[in-house]
Amino acid sequence: MAEAFQGIPKIQYEGRDTKNPLAFKHYNPDEKVEGKTMAEHLRFSCAFWHCFKNRCQDPFGAPTRLMPWDDDTDSIANAQNRIRAQFELCEKLQVKFFCFHDRDIAPEGATLKGTNKNLDEVVKVVRDLSGETGIKLLWGTACLFSHPRYMHGAATSCNADVFAYAAAQVAKAIEVTKDLGGQGYTFWGGREGYKSLLNTDMGRELDHLGAFLNMAVDFKKDIGFKGPFYIEPSRKSPPSTSTTSTWRRASPSCKSTG
Repeated sequence: MAEAFQGIPKIQYEGRDTKNPLAFKHYNPDEKVEGKTMAEHLRFSCAFWHCFKNRCQDPFGAPTRLMPWDDDTDSIANAQNRIRAQFELCEKLQVKFFCFHDRDIAPEGATLKGTNKNLDEVVKVVRDLSGETGIKLLWGTACLFSHPRYMHGAATSCNADVFAYAAAQVAKAIEVTKDLGGQGYTFWGGREGYKSLLNTDMGRELDHLGAFLNMAVDFKKDIGFKGPFYIEPSRKSPPSTSTTSTWRRASPSCKSTG
């Protein structure tokens, strides 16, 4: 793939008086503060979904951010091109970490097996470029909200098949995170919780969510993943109306993540 950000050099620290718009005025990665460099204190990370999958569209219009390296297909080759563009951006910005959802970097397949195969093909490129550049995975996660199967949640879904699919998806995402040397794993329950108290059993949902997270802890121990689990609550994210309370009320019952 040709250089994605042509004509843009590696961004350097030039001090507060610089007139260069493509330079750091205050961030000097090598400057020590209280015994640590700024780079050690400020572990900036490139979030793949914001930087490379968000196409800036709203419910009333078409995408407005069309990238030259992205051919707008779900092909593996296009997914790998996005990865190369990400690492180029990180290198030029001196960003030492990245993070992603599994579905951000690789397309959904017709089956879970096919989806996992797609992810493995893209992860090969991630692994190679991480090794070449030293840019590391800060944390990985599974996208348990974008596919229609998760319209009623994943861990809190009323459908046992969806719960099982979500568990398998998380297991694969944790495996990939471990394989890439990820420093942690994140859960974001964007669709967890209830849409209406008229059609839910809150106690049962919380039990299911607690069981789901405990299974994830058991699995990470089984495969030897040492990184911590992070649970990210999100206040009333649409379409859920109880995401925050569901995650926070369920999390105390979970086993220690070490």
